[in-house]
Amino acid sequence: MGKSLALQAGLLLALLTGGCSSPTPATQAAASAPPDSANTAAPQAPANSPLQVVAAFREPQIVGVAVLPDGRVFGDFPRWDNSPVSPVAEIGTDGSLKPYPDAAWCTWNETVRNEPQKHWICPQSVYADKTGMLWVLDPASPGLKGTVPGGPKLVRIDPKTNKVVQNISIPESVAARKSYLNDVRIDTENHFAYMTESGIGALVVVDLKSGKARKLLEKHPSMLADTTLNIKADGQELRDPTGKQARFNADGIALSQDLQYLYWKPLTSYKLYRIKTAALRNPALTDAQLSQQIEDLGKVPACDGMEIDAKNNVYLTAFENHSIVRRTPAGQIEPVVQDPRLEWPDTFAFAADGMLYVTNSAIHKTATFNQGVGKQDQPYHIFRMKMPQ
Repeated sequence: MGKSLALQAGLLLALLTGGCSSPTPATQAAASAPPDSANTAAPQAPANSPLQVVAAFREPQIVGVAVLPDGRVFGDFPRWDNSPVSPVAEIGTDGSLKPYPDAAWCTWNETVRNEPQKHWICPQSVYADKTGMLWVLDPASPGLKGTVPGGPKLVRIDPKTNKVVQNISIPESVAARKSYLNDVRIDTENHFAYMTESGIGALVVVDLKSGKARKLLEKHPSMLADTTLNIKADGQELRDPTGKQARFNADGIALSQDLQYLYWKPLTSYKLYRIKTAALRNPALTDAQLSQQIEDLGKVPACDGMEIDAKNNVYLTAFENHSIVRRTPAGQIEPVVQDPRLEWPDTFAFAADGMLYVTNSAIHKTATFNQGVGKQDQPYHIFRMKMPQ
């Protein structure tokens, strides 16, 4: 086996075992060094890394990224540990942030508390659909401390005019106080939106014509964190502010190219699931009937964001190993890139030229998971890379 093949094999083994037990060739060097959070210097790019820096931010913390067909790039910066001036922004070629769609939407303070539907409260996801529309999902839970009444929403913006053209309020019956709407995908042919809800664990389906939202499969095992699993980042177990092991429910989501299947997984899990979208769109089906149509696709790395390419490879942000991997339609897990700068790779977006964009949100280094003291030692990034064949 050649050196590069041996390295790929070692990385793949580490990914599928959660980075535990005996170190492989790909992880041996990392095992002998202190965790990134203990280093004084920020992680450096390895030689010949395919990752190109699109933008870097010391603050605020970026989570989501979207790329329009014309190349315009957008990001979202949730109100978690701070209050960004531009929680949704268009990102300039120089890395500058322009409040989007305008400064009024990006304002959230006491003067506008009576208009939660007209302001970004804690936007979690930005997504560009196949028609070039930009969507923003706002769970409206600043600091992850509970939803603001009337705040959860899914908003469509026309980038040609930079104006909001649809604003769908998600009712409390769907987005309860303890909910957290996480990620979204848009079916432009059937006019439906599919979301993960991480706070309680569920899928949310929205009829974009009527604006009606339905919560499905709440607390189904496929939606819930694996309580036997202790996920790690930089080799350290994640613990919440109370000292308990961090548990994250349904999170990553992806829609197949033919729009026939929706994929998802809980973040704290090594399982990937999918279901036919036609079943999700059928209001006559009960949760019990839907559960019978869920497919367990087997073991994958713990991941945050997911996306699907033109060949229906499912890309996963394997944050436990600073990596990106992909699952082929045949079920094989293939390494894509490993780079220490991928400190909690978070969200993907494909550009029209086929380039893959990815953010690193360094969630494990935020104050929330470090007893109130942030440990971020490098800028947050948007990277991009050419796809391997």
